[in-house]
Amino acid sequence: MEFNRPLHVGAPNIGDRELFQAHVDAMFDRRWLANHGELVLRFEEKLKAYLGVRHCIAMCNGTTALEIAIRVLELAGEVIVPSFTFVATAHALRWQGIVPVFCDVDPDTLCLDPKEVEKLITPRTTGIVGVHLFGQGCDVEALRSIADARGLKLMFDAAHAFGNTIGGRRIGGFGECEVFSFHATKFFNAFEGGAVATDNDALAEKIRLMQNFGFSDWDTVDHLGINGKMTEVCAAMGLANLEGIDGFRETNRRNRAAYADGLKDIPGLRLVGEPAAPDRAAANNQYVVVEVGAQYPLSRDELMRRLHAENVLVRRYFWPGCHRMEPYRTDDPEAGKRLPMTEAFLERVLLFPTGTAVSVPAIGKIVALVAGWGAGRGANGL
Repeated sequence: MEFNRPLHVGAPNIGDRELFQAHVDAMFDRRWLANHGELVLRFEEKLKAYLGVRHCIAMCNGTTALEIAIRVLELAGEVIVPSFTFVATAHALRWQGIVPVFCDVDPDTLCLDPKEVEKLITPRTTGIVGVHLFGQGCDVEALRSIADARGLKLMFDAAHAFGNTIGGRRIGGFGECEVFSFHATKFFNAFEGGAVATDNDALAEKIRLMQNFGFSDWDTVDHLGINGKMTEVCAAMGLANLEGIDGFRETNRRNRAAYADGLKDIPGLRLVGEPAAPDRAAANNQYVVVEVGAQYPLSRDELMRRLHAENVLVRRYFWPGCHRMEPYRTDDPEAGKRLPMTEAFLERVLLFPTGTAVSVPAIGKIVALVAGWGAGRGANGL
């Protein structure tokens, strides 16, 4: 084995443990563990300021945040969404009886292609859910124009995009609302959690009701709701990690640069999302995404198997695509025919380990293996 311990995609970034412990000790002293305690309220205020939005409502997880956002926007019928995303994006719609209509992606950003979105709008369409895939921002202006012209609601799944920008503006305030995930595998984590960010006061008020069973005070229920609240211990982790976010970003930037330098001369391999692209300098670089082309002598899956044998646990996100998963492959078995870009990238994309658990020397060894196999050399790249 080249590596004694597995290198994972999405190994957690962990901030100041002493600061986290101090928050936890204060939580125990207050004997307030849930139900909008001091830490959650403080966390929401910090998130609001960081994202530059009027409201940011912390949630127990990103999927619940998606479900509540979808319900508060009163989406129904059909909603246009990419298939090239984590299945939770589609499930959050289908769970509520809404039909996800899968749309193809732009080959440069891997996000929704606005031209393809327009082709899929029917009288049953009520909304569009864009996904800032791998942190690359959607074409928010084009999608906004389509939504406004056709009377549709527009929201974004920003699970990959915390801290990223579009046109110099932080993701969080686009569309009617944007949804974040703070799961352990994300660039910024709170153990587990999520949030809905919005500049719409009325929407935020409804979201707060819906995440707490509809309670507007101690005894009054004014809205249908569920339990979507974040716990205090998750907020403690979020507060500690928010203090360390610049360090996480710098580590990811350093790691991406190491991959870019090592891979640039290997025929058939392309790092998706060029460093010089607009807003790339501010990106969280949560994912190192490599496209494996025909010039590389191994297929994407062969390369994955070889790296796994060396304890480098690369991943083929989001294979095989939501449209090939249940219940969607049964609901719409012909969906793949209108998704040529999605189908192509699903067979070529491979994600490499990064984050604070991965060092530059480790990346050098990974690149040496990949380069060696590309040149027809053995498992040691020699």
